[in-house]
Amino acid sequence: MDDIVRQALVKWPNVPSCTGWLMLDRRGTWRMRDDAAQASGSPGEPIRHEALLGFINRNYDADESGQWYFQNGPQRVYVELGYTPWVVRLSADANGVLVLQDQAGGTFEPTAVFIDEEGGILFADSSAPARAAVLHDHDLEVFSTHATLADDSMNGEFHWNNQVVLPLEALRRGDVAARFGFVSSPAANA
Repeated sequence: MDDIVRQALVKWPNVPSCTGWLMLDRRGTWRMRDDAAQASGSPGEPIRHEALLGFINRNYDADESGQWYFQNGPQRVYVELGYTPWVVRLSADANGVLVLQDQAGGTFEPTAVFIDEEGGILFADSSAPARAAVLHDHDLEVFSTHATLADDSMNGEFHWNNQVVLPLEALRRGDVAARFGFVSSPAANA
């Protein structure tokens, strides 16, 4: 968390939180949701300002009930999640070493891999509690190059850097939030 945010929290400790105004979509894009977007159920406008994106990413966290928020100075802005609190990109460097990087630019070391009924790929890491990250759909080809799928395409193995073989487990999309302890749509009284 930025020092300026910590200072604002001390100076103004009782600023009410807000919900509905910020979304992390299924592809890891931060979106601003005005009243019209919220009323229509639209994902809102993508945030493109690099400094603001950096500020959001540095001050992104979860509360004790699994609701993710951006600490905007003294105010918590709870985040609507398009799927999971983290979205990862999968790439291979020139030597074929795989790298997973989350939307905030951090590395993600997978310890488990899942597939949902829509073909979405999810990774979990070893943090406590485990973080859940959905794979950006543009990286499915890279994933498939390093995976062996069973005939039903709901099971198989993922070969992580030729060192670790992670079983590919089926997981219903509707069960992901409960399994990993996060809230997709924070309560209005957060």
